[in-house]
Amino acid sequence: MPQMAPLWWELLFFFTIICFLMMNIIMYFYKQYSMKKLDQKHIKTPQLNWKW
Repeated sequence: MPQMAPLWWELLFFFTIICFLMMNIIMYFYKQYSMKKLDQKHIKTPQLNWKW
């Protein structure tokens, strides 16, 4: 059994999960911020279609 393989896979897996969570958090806050800006303008806009 190689000693380095499990650690390498754990680090890669951990890194991908962190990136995925960060992208979800950024998209969530961006949507919240956009909705607040639209509410401040008081303009009746159609339902926004998010493409992600």
